[in-house]
Amino acid sequence: MGDKNINITLPDGSVRSYEAGVTGLEVADSIAKSLAKAAVGVKINGVLSDLSLPIQADAKVEIVRRQDDAALEMIRHDAAHVMAEAVQKLYPGTQVTIGPSIENGFYYDFARNEPFSTEDFPAIEKEMRKIIERGAPFTREVWDRDEAIKYFKNKGENYKAELIQDLPETEEIKIYKQGEWTDLCRGPHMPTTKHVGNAFKLLKVAGAYWRGDSNKAMLTRIYATAWRDEKEMNDYLHMLEEAEKRDHRKLGKEMDLFHLQEEAQGSVFWHPKGYVIYNQMENYIRRRLNDSGYQEVKTPQLIDNKLWIASGHWGKFRENMFVVPDEIPSTDDEKNIFGGKFEKLMALKPMNCPAHVQIFKQGLKSYRDLPLRLAEFGCCHRNEAHGALHGLMRVRQMTQDDAHIFCREDQITQEAQAFCKLLYAVYRDLGFSDVKIRLALRPENKAGDDATWDRAEAGLEDALKAQGLAYELAPGEGAFYGPKLEFHLKDAIGRGWQCGTLQLDFVLPERLDATYIGEDGGRHRPVMLHRAILGTLERFIGIMIENYAGKLPLWLAPVQCVVATITSEADGYADEVAGKLKALGLRVETDKRNEKINYKVREHSLAKVPVMFVVGAREAAEQTVAIRRLGSQDQSVQPLPSAAESLAGEAKPPY
Repeated sequence: MGDKNINITLPDGSVRSYEAGVTGLEVADSIAKSLAKAAVGVKINGVLSDLSLPIQADAKVEIVRRQDDAALEMIRHDAAHVMAEAVQKLYPGTQVTIGPSIENGFYYDFARNEPFSTEDFPAIEKEMRKIIERGAPFTREVWDRDEAIKYFKNKGENYKAELIQDLPETEEIKIYKQGEWTDLCRGPHMPTTKHVGNAFKLLKVAGAYWRGDSNKAMLTRIYATAWRDEKEMNDYLHMLEEAEKRDHRKLGKEMDLFHLQEEAQGSVFWHPKGYVIYNQMENYIRRRLNDSGYQEVKTPQLIDNKLWIASGHWGKFRENMFVVPDEIPSTDDEKNIFGGKFEKLMALKPMNCPAHVQIFKQGLKSYRDLPLRLAEFGCCHRNEAHGALHGLMRVRQMTQDDAHIFCREDQITQEAQAFCKLLYAVYRDLGFSDVKIRLALRPENKAGDDATWDRAEAGLEDALKAQGLAYELAPGEGAFYGPKLEFHLKDAIGRGWQCGTLQLDFVLPERLDATYIGEDGGRHRPVMLHRAILGTLERFIGIMIENYAGKLPLWLAPVQCVVATITSEADGYADEVAGKLKALGLRVETDKRNEKINYKVREHSLAKVPVMFVVGAREAAEQTVAIRRLGSQDQSVQPLPSAAESLAGEAKPPY
């Protein structure tokens, strides 16, 4: 303890005085013995810390119990250390490298001559349980840099020694021990290994380059999950099972929607049925935008790099852009386009915003012309790493439901409110009702001054408050040109997806010299709102496929109805039924193959066809159809006219 007193502010707002150097555990004990017993960590001014860390100055303090959400990060971090100890106990000579907690779990990268496999998991998990049961305390020490490097080198832990060597000279070298086992770590940790509990499971192995560098050693990464209790873990594992069943890549193949191949990494080959979904989604959003006062535009794919330099994207986003010369190289010396041989370079656009500013700048704009809402289903290209590509979810060629609103500063709140209303209406139509909002604030590499950012952040926050929308702050996560609202929707199995965005930008109109004539006759800068609802059509279609497990709403289904025959005697009637449905605007196929009806039903169920009209000689004679719905064993017989009209009404898009 120190000689001076400090003030500790607790979550309920009460303030208590303690001697400087008091620990989180001592604060908890002074509040209640039961709290001290339940405590696993402490937040000091919002930063998660060890319970044993001395508090030397006035601070806001929150005791973290194992049942609190904040404890999950500690449980997973500690579990990573336990796994590393278990691995080294079972497989001597294995080097541990880096093992962080991640969303829903943790991983650790190991250097070993023979890579691990899932067959090793039972033995590792068994050893982990022994370590947890032993309940060794986590103790924190600060070591001399040179002594730490020497210690790990002597143990044969060259990767750890390298990490220490590369740490800034000003950074403390923190070492954590759990019994006899020692690791380099920033912390924090819970009091003992026993606090990890047994709600953990090793999931998979993968290769990972040391420090993400393909020129360095390949390590084995073991991924795992850890939770506060068995129920949480089982719920998560069930979600993983569901996610695997719903994988859009698997369903896309079964439903014959799209494919990807090496010759076009990250670009989608849409098959006829998949492109029906694509067009239905685009047309739905287009109708929504038209009725909300947007004007659709189309801008070039290939643009001179001088525009990207002026906009600031060349400096911030250059490594993610596909760059080409404006002429074909004529000699070997000219073929290295990145060596300065070409004075003029072009780039495939990674976003649409600078091009939309060019449209805004054509002709004088008055304050009466604002807001001007320009929308584009803009095809963009981004040079994503091959390893990051993932089906429709992460692509290199994408189409954004992009729009930019040019408005006066006094119109920000009303435009942001109108956008939020539109976004929520679209999500409801598409089957998503659980939406969370994050307000991402200025990053370190921001463009523009703090006063501009103050106005931009306040503008978005005022719009949220005006609508009574709940949100959380995300400091440092805004775009370089302005703050943004991120809209995270939750799907049918509880996963979150960040899709919609609204970004407020004072910077780009300044950089690209966009102006309008104000009421005072002078030139003024418009405010630019960058916004998207789906984000990209490709990714959102992938989300829709997984959310509905392929059983898309009737209006969106590629084939809305299959007319299947029981006998060849009904072939002519099947064509008549299909013709009636097509005349009503439905997407219909016939199945007149010489196969049993149960076989046809199974096949079309796998293809996720929502409705089947089954017809035989009896239906043909009575002008009826037997209706079967996807996922149901029931069948109803209805007259053809009423069945067709009913299905056509049901298949209308939501807007």
